[in-house]
Amino acid sequence: MTSEEYHVFQEFLKQSCGIVLGPEKQYLVRSRLTPVLKEFHLKSFKDLLRLLNKPSIQSKRLMIRVIDAMTTNETSWFREKAHFLELEEAILPRLITNQSRKLRVWSAACSTGQEAYSLSICIDQFLKQQPSAITQDIDIIGTDISENAIKVAKQAEYPEMAITRGLGKAARAGFFDQIHGGYKLKTEISNRARFQQFNLLKPMTVLGQFDIIFCRNVFIYFSEQIKKDILRRMAEILKPKGVLFLGRTEAMPSDLKAFQVIDGHHCQYYQKTD
Repeated sequence: MTSEEYHVFQEFLKQSCGIVLGPEKQYLVRSRLTPVLKEFHLKSFKDLLRLLNKPSIQSKRLMIRVIDAMTTNETSWFREKAHFLELEEAILPRLITNQSRKLRVWSAACSTGQEAYSLSICIDQFLKQQPSAITQDIDIIGTDISENAIKVAKQAEYPEMAITRGLGKAARAGFFDQIHGGYKLKTEISNRARFQQFNLLKPMTVLGQFDIIFCRNVFIYFSEQIKKDILRRMAEILKPKGVLFLGRTEAMPSDLKAFQVIDGHHCQYYQKTD
C-alpha cells in the first residue's frame, strides 16, 4: 500500500463510517486488509480501492467486509460496572416504578451483543428486586456497523472464553443455559433485545425515541466534528429527561448544550436538557 493509496483509503473510511485514521496506522490497515484482498481475489490495494468506487453488488459486499475488518469489536459483560449500578439504583426506579409506558434503550455500537444483553440482565435484576415496579414493555435495540458482529449478537450464544469476561459463576448459572461449545442466553433475557446493522453517520430518527442511550468507547475513532454531529442527533431522539452514557475516558464537548452532566452515586452521565 503506497502513501497515496493510504490517503485515499483514509478518506473512504472517514466518509463511509466516520472512522479517522492517523498517519501511523498504515501498517494496521495493510495487515487487516491483506486477508480481504485474498478473499475477493484482488491483486493489490489499488484494485481494492478501484472496486470500492464501482457501483455494484460486489463493491457493496467489499465495503461491508472492509469496514468489518477495520472496526474493533472489543467488549465484555457489564463493561464499566459503575454505569450499570447507576442505571439499576437511580435511573430505572425513576423510569419504571412510576410510569406505565414502554421503556426504550439503545445500545449503540453494541459489537457482539454483550452490552445490550447486560442491559437486559440489569433490568431483569431490578424487576426481581422491586415487585411493586410496573412491568411495562421494554425494548432494547442493539446496533453496530459490523454485520458480522450483529450476526453473533442475534444468536445469543457465546463460547466460554467470552462468557468469563465480566460474568461470575452465579450469573452464568442464572442467565445462561450451557450448550455444546459454550453458553446460550435464556430466552427471557435475549427476547428483550433485538439487533440491526446501523451506521451512526446515518439519520437516527428511523430508530425512534429512547429513554436511555449507551454509546461508549466509540467516539475515540471519530473526529471532534463528527462526534458533535452524532451527539446532537442523539439528543434529538432522546425523550425529555432521557439519559446518555459515554465511556469513562470520553467527554462531552464543552460547547454542546444539548446535555447536562449528572453526578451520580457511582458515575457521571448525561441528561438531555429541556
